[in-house]
Amino acid sequence: MNASADRERVPVRTILAAIGLVLATGLLLLFLRAAAEVLSWMGVALFFAVAVYPVVNWVEARARWIPRSLATLLVYLLVLLVLGGLMSLFVIPIVRQGPQLADSLPGMVADARHGRGPMGSLITRFNIDDYLREHQDQLQGYVSGLGAPALGVLRGLVSGVVAVATIFVLSYLMVLQAPRIIDAALAAAPHRHAERARRVGSASARIITGYLSGNLLISVIAGLLTYGVLLVMHVPFAALIALFVAVTDLIPLVGATLGAVVAIGAAFLHSTTAGIVVTVFCIVYQQAENHLLQPVIMSRTVNINPLVVLVAVLIGVALAGLLGALLAIPVAGVIQVVLQDLWDAHRGRLDDANAAVPAD
Repeated sequence: MNASADRERVPVRTILAAIGLVLATGLLLLFLRAAAEVLSWMGVALFFAVAVYPVVNWVEARARWIPRSLATLLVYLLVLLVLGGLMSLFVIPIVRQGPQLADSLPGMVADARHGRGPMGSLITRFNIDDYLREHQDQLQGYVSGLGAPALGVLRGLVSGVVAVATIFVLSYLMVLQAPRIIDAALAAAPHRHAERARRVGSASARIITGYLSGNLLISVIAGLLTYGVLLVMHVPFAALIALFVAVTDLIPLVGATLGAVVAIGAAFLHSTTAGIVVTVFCIVYQQAENHLLQPVIMSRTVNINPLVVLVAVLIGVALAGLLGALLAIPVAGVIQVVLQDLWDAHRGRLDDANAAVPAD
């Protein structure tokens, strides 16, 4: 009886270890929750550093007479100018055309309610005019908020200087110290593993750089072409609509369709002819983007199965919202590179083992 009790008794050391493990896990979760914002900054900085790292290496290789610190600084100044220009493209149309849209909304609603314009007859037929009449103040309040968010965006940009500066400083230091960190890590590993890690790292960096730069380029092209078509068709608020198209085009899978729906709807509100022209343009452009621009720009950097892309985007949205959707594909590409390397190494070991076995 005593022997059985001794066998069932749990040692005090095991109990303390279990309690310590639970407490450590709880503290880790609390730390992650408290430092979630800083960790997100570090993640963005890491992706940004990986994207800029090959550019800095290229500048350093072409201009050997300047130190790496200066080459890194020049590249980051250029990136800062480009991002500043893009941010101005985002903010200026909102500030200028947001209040204009709010001021013109009552006239648009009145025209539609009285059967004028391309949507007037449809609104009268389906009794939407009653709803518009009852909720006119509410709708105007929603749209008039476009001017306030524009000022809010400016205030947010000012208050977010700390975050942006932190990300830039972190990524700058990462790029600047990357050669020393990489060389030290590779020197501590065996030669065979070091070469393998260098190969996988180069492929991963190439995927991230290619995807981020390529996706941004495609988005700018979509916005500029949409702006040109809307401007030719005299659609009001062309810059604001084109900006929305460019932003949504960054979102994988559904972004281009979402932007096209808004552009087509705005064009039909202006005139039937403009709606038809913009519809044809959106269909033609999406086909060109899917079968020409994306293959040309992305083929040498990111080559992922569409099912993997869909799953990665869904997981990214669930974990980090829009930022997760934007970074999901390069992360999936990096994972694919690592898994492919592991599979190649495993297959190579199998081939070597089979070659070592003499044939009967």
